[in-house]
Amino acid sequence: MDITWLGHSCFRIKGKEAVVITDPCNPSLGYPLSKLRADIVTVSHFHPGHSYVEAIEGEFRQIKGPGEYEIKGVFVTGIATYHDDSKGSERGKNTAYLIEMEGVTFCHLGDIGHALSSDMEEQIGDVGVLFLPVGEINTIDTSKAADIVKNLSPKVVIPMHYKTPASTKNLETVDKFLKKIGIKEVVPQPKLSVNRSSLPLSTQVVILNYPQ
Repeated sequence: MDITWLGHSCFRIKGKEAVVITDPCNPSLGYPLSKLRADIVTVSHFHPGHSYVEAIEGEFRQIKGPGEYEIKGVFVTGIATYHDDSKGSERGKNTAYLIEMEGVTFCHLGDIGHALSSDMEEQIGDVGVLFLPVGEINTIDTSKAADIVKNLSPKVVIPMHYKTPASTKNLETVDKFLKKIGIKEVVPQPKLSVNRSSLPLSTQVVILNYPQ
């Protein structure tokens, strides 16, 4: 499967039988999205930076909340979380998604705004690829992001929702998170190809290039 970062919290996961797009972002955030095709589109919450389904063409199934779904051999579980650390009283609800596809479990945390409870960690379970917000503003800080990595022990961590030269949002850069977890430098790559047998034995951080 090929993972491509389309900017902000939006990724395309392309498998043999299905294509999943997460949190499509409005072009006003600095990342041009248009004429995308997918079988499944997940939306963590209904802010413009995460729910621009207008960028998706053709027929697709939109998943926009907690529950269990099976589409074209892909199993998706939406887990109810919050966009802040006060049970949604400030910024509302957020849905984290488990996406089980071709033997790999992907976890997209959306704009989670709090630490994971032990029940949430148990529900998430073993993670192959974790999409983790690290830009701090309107989501978790880097300390909580680092704790999530420590507690979940995913095979691959792909940071998202951070400041880039293209981004119009006021966010922290990815460097602050990398420093927090003790990584000096990661060379960005255009995409990541994964399957069950290719996942690393210990946690690896992968930085993906964004569209320009």
